[in-house]
Amino acid sequence: MVKSVNCALLILIVIGVPAITRVEFRGWLLGSGPALQLLLFWTLALALGLNVLAASFFMKARKDRVVCWEWAAVFGVLLFAYCAFVLGYLNFDWLKNFLLRLRRYV
Repeated sequence: MVKSVNCALLILIVIGVPAITRVEFRGWLLGSGPALQLLLFWTLALALGLNVLAASFFMKARKDRVVCWEWAAVFGVLLFAYCAFVLGYLNFDWLKNFLLRLRRYV
């Protein structure tokens, strides 16, 4: 049950949040970049907090606690990577350049 809830939460964060903040009308993008950033940040933080809370207080079986801590680590790494990307410490220009070069040769 813990895995299915966390998988659903991860799908909601990765697919659902960008989908609800991106609205197109006749080719015009009406979504808000800052709203997307805030929603992604807070949903990742909420998922991390809920897993830590569940592992600390609500899960009685050791196996369930370990699974909650593993998911907390996953959401923590995602939150760290997202914050590093938003603040400019992590960029993917190297990937963009590689893919553009690859596209030229293919």
